[in-house]
Amino acid sequence: MSEARAMPNSTAAVESHPWSRYVALGDSFTEGIGDPEPSSPGGYRGWADRVAEELGRGHNDFAYANLAVRGRLLQQIVDQQLAPCLALKPDLITLSAGGNDLIRPGGDPDALAEKLDSVVQILAVGGATVVLFNGPDTGSSVLGRIRSKVAIYNENLRTVAARHDAIIADMWSLRQLSDPQMWDEDRLHFSPLGHHTIAAMVLDSLNVDHSLEPLVPKPLPARTWREARTNDLVWAREYFVPWVVRRLRRRSSGDGVTAKRPTAGPVFGPGVPLGSGEGPPGTTDASRH
Repeated sequence: MSEARAMPNSTAAVESHPWSRYVALGDSFTEGIGDPEPSSPGGYRGWADRVAEELGRGHNDFAYANLAVRGRLLQQIVDQQLAPCLALKPDLITLSAGGNDLIRPGGDPDALAEKLDSVVQILAVGGATVVLFNGPDTGSSVLGRIRSKVAIYNENLRTVAARHDAIIADMWSLRQLSDPQMWDEDRLHFSPLGHHTIAAMVLDSLNVDHSLEPLVPKPLPARTWREARTNDLVWAREYFVPWVVRRLRRRSSGDGVTAKRPTAGPVFGPGVPLGSGEGPPGTTDASRH
């Protein structure tokens, strides 16, 4: 992907924040699918890693765990991630769940929100700051058919957040996500540019200063109808049909996959400036970003 980069200042001061242990819960979105990074645990970076990298700057005692696994439904996230999260005793929790449920036929945004309400109550009872993600506006994407369900779910999430003093990371209002370059080739997950943009939004929602500068994608060249149609057919063959087949066989892309960061620890990653013990052991390339 080509993009006009405003390079972040790796030495920018990050405002002090009150959190020392962050746990991310969810599905492929939080795992970081669409943002490959071989040096990151699990081979993906994603918005949550980027947020943790920023929160860890200048905080030697900061620890981060990511329990998200691709393909997980809301009930699976509750069953598999809730107890491990509580055992880690986080003071900051992000939870993005329900998207895979809404895509499936019969996905009920009201029933999902009711279930989520009890989960958020449990997460917040210990005093942790809880961040919930609403869904992006899917009107111009391949997920346009579920736009109305996403909108209903989003409004329900605002009610849940108000009941438990949670924070909404508002992806619906993040209009930059309407640019196709914010999305991965599969059109279901976000690209590195999308993950970067979402990470900055999350940090803004937490009212934390950060070094993530806006990255503006270069305009895409105009395509003929035939080129667009060919791309659609390639996408359907390589991504959509396999997705449908997995659903018919009741399989998930996350079968056999485990959490990439199951325990809380220091944040080492591509976005962390090297030196002063902030980079991966044995790494000397200070030009990475």
